Amino acid sequence: MKKAVVLLSGGLDSATVLAIARNQGFQCYALSVDYGQRHRSELEAARKVTQSLDSQAHQVIKLDLTAFGGSALTDRSIEIPISGERAANIPVTYVPARNTIMLSLALAWAETLDCQDIFIGVNAVDYSGYPDCRPEYIAAFEQMANLATKAGIEGKKLTIHTPLMHLSKREIIQAGIALGVDFSLTVSCYQADEAGRACGVCDSCRIRKAGFAAASIVDPTRYRGAD
Repeated sequence: MKKAVVLLSGGLDSATVLAIARNQGFQCYALSVDYGQRHRSELEAARKVTQSLDSQAHQVIKLDLTAFGGSALTDRSIEIPISGERAANIPVTYVPARNTIMLSLALAWAETLDCQDIFIGVNAVDYSGYPDCRPEYIAAFEQMANLATKAGIEGKKLTIHTPLMHLSKREIIQAGIALGVDFSLTVSCYQADEAGRACGVCDSCRIRKAGFAAASIVDPTRYRGAD
């Protein structure tokens, strides 16, 4: 079996990507990053997801991006948007260079595993306008990875897989259900509490709720105040 490093946040999208990689016959090595995110309960969700989907291993790398701030997810002085209005510019929940950092860590682990495949759950349809979720960014990173690594120089081409890139949230949820993903284990909320309960009003919660509604599937998310 071929190996794959799968970036796993603990949210709905990355859990579906892990299931897709597994279904394609890959031995999956899940990688999560503890970057100081305010919704840290997603890391516990990632652990549960890896167990439910039988990953080969799960690494959690600690890298404190709160030292830089610049995002509502790493700086508690910046409020999480809850208006539901689409931001005119890149929203404050964008974490500077986050996907570049995470893909670089995945690339490093992939090389040590003699692995040529990395999966990431970026999406260009139902997303919040982040520049590092676009197809052209992924293509550029893949090109760089093959220029900058021993594996690439030796002809072991590395591929960045983005199976969710052109799917709606409804389609992602349907794909996950078909592959046995337990979405009740996942945490998508930008300001989930320590127990993993969602706020229900942030952009991520709104997109997630709309996805379940569009898929005609009961939303298994635990919301604060609903227990």
